[in-house]
Amino acid sequence: MPWTPQGGGGGPWGGGKGPWGGGPQSSGPTPPDLEEILRRGQDKLRRFLPGGSFGSYGLMWLAIAAVVLWGFSGFFRVEPDELGVVLRFGQEVREAQPGLNYHLPYPIETALTPKALRINKIDIGMRTINDISARTSTRDVPEESLMLTGDENIVDVDFSVLWKVKPNSVGDYLFNIQNPEGTVKAVAESAMREVIGRSDIQPILTGARQTIEAAVQDLMQKTLDHYGAGIMVTQVQLQKVDPPQQVIDAFRDVQAARIDQDRAVNEAQTYANRVIPQARGNVAKITQAAEAYKSQTVAQATGETSRFLQIYEQYRKAPDVTRERMYLETMERVLGGTDKVIIDSKDGNGVVPYLPLNELTKPPQTSQTPSSSSSVSSSSSTGGSR
Repeated sequence: MPWTPQGGGGGPWGGGKGPWGGGPQSSGPTPPDLEEILRRGQDKLRRFLPGGSFGSYGLMWLAIAAVVLWGFSGFFRVEPDELGVVLRFGQEVREAQPGLNYHLPYPIETALTPKALRINKIDIGMRTINDISARTSTRDVPEESLMLTGDENIVDVDFSVLWKVKPNSVGDYLFNIQNPEGTVKAVAESAMREVIGRSDIQPILTGARQTIEAAVQDLMQKTLDHYGAGIMVTQVQLQKVDPPQQVIDAFRDVQAARIDQDRAVNEAQTYANRVIPQARGNVAKITQAAEAYKSQTVAQATGETSRFLQIYEQYRKAPDVTRERMYLETMERVLGGTDKVIIDSKDGNGVVPYLPLNELTKPPQTSQTPSSSSSVSSSSSTGGSR
């Protein structure tokens, strides 16, 4: 029978102490009685059971409640930027779209909800740091950004990769790779080093940015598809492409000289584009004028030759008549446009008046001053008196 300390000086050692002098202490909280707690819980449970005891009906109701709760445990929610993957005994059976979905309760089916609809971004060669004052700064990572070009120069490349999970490939994303973000970062750095290693430094620093971005994106996508990662690279963005800090001033001087050279070449090409067409137009104009003069001269010479031959034929038939005709035609051509005064040497009067027929073809003068008209009439009357 266990020893129970008595009040006052009870017990073989007196004073209510144990055999080692450490009797029960009256001060401080006492530990709860577990048997009392279980008995009270059983009493409360009997109030909700039919008949107030754990009979067959009570066990049946408990089993029904447990089955209902087990069935309701299959509901799960997929967020707008997530996709659900339902596993049946560990094997993928279907995908669940954003919203409220249901799968058979555990352990038959389980659901995984990765961020499959979100665009992810990875920075390589740099890190973005947010300090306490909410200011954003960028820290360079030389071990990632320094790369060797094809012409054995070093270039500092910082770039970002945007990627997301491929549609209908969430299972590959979950089960084929262990660390998706680390895999994308390693593949991106490797692809960029390969593309930079095939290029010279000058195109990299000037106008080959889009070509490099497209080549890196294509190479990354091929590598990730080979891994079966279920990841789609949406864009590669070059943030900074510079020579190393130690030689950047010299590279900038070379770049400025190349820009001046390109500007001079462009100005010369512009001048050539303006002058050469003008010279070609002048050449064409002179050539066409020469061709026209040639055709005119040849045609005129051919006509003169034909006319001379015809006159010669007529001259052989009637030399006197032809000679007289040629004389009259020549005199008509020479004297036709000159003012003529006829003097009769046989008659003693000298000047012979004649009717100026060519004056009749001239248009009449509509507006004349009185003085000029009077002078004209007086001169006419003077001529008539002659």
